[in-house]
Amino acid sequence: MNRRGLVALLGAEVISAVGTRMSALALPWFVLATTGSATRAGVVAFVEMLPYVVASAVGGPLIDRIGGRRFSIGADAVSAVAVAAIPLFHERIGFGGLLVLVGIAGGLRGFGDTAKHAVFPRVAEASGIEMTRATSLQDGLSRLATLLGAPAGGVLIAVLDAPTVLLFDAATFAISALLVVAVRVGPAAAPVEEESYGRALRAGFDFVRRDRLAGAIVFMLAATNLFDAAYQSVLLPLWATMIGSPVALGVAGASFGIGAVLGNVVFTAIAPRAPRWALFTLGFLVGGAPRFAAAGLSDAIWLLCAVSFLAGLALAAVNPILGAVMYERIPPHMMARVHGLATAVSWAGIPLGGLIGGAVAGAAGVRWAMLGVGACYLAVSVAPLVFPVWRTLDDRPPAPVPEQRAAVVPASADQPARS
Repeated sequence: MNRRGLVALLGAEVISAVGTRMSALALPWFVLATTGSATRAGVVAFVEMLPYVVASAVGGPLIDRIGGRRFSIGADAVSAVAVAAIPLFHERIGFGGLLVLVGIAGGLRGFGDTAKHAVFPRVAEASGIEMTRATSLQDGLSRLATLLGAPAGGVLIAVLDAPTVLLFDAATFAISALLVVAVRVGPAAAPVEEESYGRALRAGFDFVRRDRLAGAIVFMLAATNLFDAAYQSVLLPLWATMIGSPVALGVAGASFGIGAVLGNVVFTAIAPRAPRWALFTLGFLVGGAPRFAAAGLSDAIWLLCAVSFLAGLALAAVNPILGAVMYERIPPHMMARVHGLATAVSWAGIPLGGLIGGAVAGAAGVRWAMLGVGACYLAVSVAPLVFPVWRTLDDRPPAPVPEQRAAVVPASADQPARS
């Protein structure tokens, strides 16, 4: 077993994620401080996210051909330069130049994240850790990075300034690239014939279309991400304004994050034996619609916090289960293109979520919008109870057969994992 590679890869993901969470606060703050325009801050956020989604969707064939490890190192190294250039040269390049740098940084982050996900299953397999447990570690560390990165970014902006925090983010990309250099993994199984870019991209679409479970996962994530975006970006802030307590935003978010981290610790311990379908179904039923109902039917902050904590606890198993299932089903030589496509489609509804949430709240009011969007969330959440394909979440690949040691090795010795 070689767990150094997994530790290095997870460390690279965590450090990069912490920097990204800090810059998510620092970049709009920087734009507001330098331009004084909330509209321009919104444009910058859009320009950063759009290339991320596009890069995730179209970069997979290139990453599969070049290799996830090499692509991740290159993307993170160039990201460090692009992000550092934002505070260093913004006065010379103007707002248009700023948008170019932000777009480049967003696209490179999409490439880098997809590349790390592409190499992750082989690194996890080489470490000897069961896949669901490995993805649970990955998701738990990501949630911890979110829980720590945002407050750290706020404190650093207050103590230092937004440009310095952006330089910290650039440094995290450089450190991430160095950590991935330490990752060693064998090549993925290659297709018999070298594919053209267009053919490779179509193969990714065809896989998601033909694999019923993969298609169901992508559809469900696209819908629930849209509803969650409406909740987080519009409906919850409007609810907090309506009850006259902006602090509700932070408290509810912290409650959800603490529940998610604690739930992840528990799930990581039981992951190899956990019933995937049951925990996945329970996770969405408890973690989705009840949050909307709590805000739509009550003004009590304590109730929303309690429901948010339970939601985080219940949803902690969802991402690791879905990650493990996708890693197990996708052929290694198609990992980047299929995973990147799934990510892009799953995230496609996020920009629309705020628009839909705002439109519904404007037409029907905050409470009815909460209840209406929550009802839609519930309708999607019951899909695993209705459609038999979701039962295949419990289908696990056979455990690898340990290699036989020579007779002189004691019977009690650890058997090497096959990588």
